Amino acid sequence: MKRTVFLVFILMAFTCCKNDSKYPNVGDEDQDQLDVRELTGNFIYFDDAGVLQTKSELFGVIEDEKAKELIKKAEPLKDLPTDEVNVTLKVKVTKKPKHEEGWDNRVEIIDIITVSKVEEKNSNVIKLRSQE
Repeated sequence: MKRTVFLVFILMAFTCCKNDSKYPNVGDEDQDQLDVRELTGNFIYFDDAGVLQTKSELFGVIEDEKAKELIKKAEPLKDLPTDEVNVTLKVKVTKKPKHEEGWDNRVEIIDIITVSKVEEKNSNVIKLRSQE
């Protein structure tokens, strides 16, 4: 009798814990499409394109109302049009469609947390200026 109860218990454990690939969870396919997180990095907007650079990744910024708000907040902090600003943003990360050009990952800005000027001593960019 103990053996039968033990076998039934083992069979139930295996059948209940089985992850059947024929019936995926509804959100599994879109999980990477709905990745919401907080990112800190440098933002640059130049020539109608926005890019967010973190320590390890580059993201294209989707132009919408929040992106336009960030561009307005960043303008007074820049000396040149090609200057970056330091930002902390709450974003939704998505993959770019295969048929489009651009960065592999895109961000849609949900909330702008901070915007500040990049300090010159932390910048590793060499700027060339024409002599007039």
